[in-house]
Amino acid sequence: ENIGKMVIIDIETGDYKVDENGLHAADLLSEKHPHARLFGIKIGYNVAAAFGGGIMERVVK
Repeated sequence: ENIGKMVIIDIETGDYKVDENGLHAADLLSEKHPHARLFGIKIGYNVAAAFGGGIMERVVK
């Protein structure tokens, strides 16, 4: 049910948020930890975003 959503993780505390929009999830974490170091990835994919006509391929195992 979360395939295609973004997970944003505070790498120092381990807190995370899952949301359709990665920026919204990052904003929610930043409210709790204003100077957090955040990492984000699209669930089920090997990248968070594609630029310049790149193709996002789904990771299936």
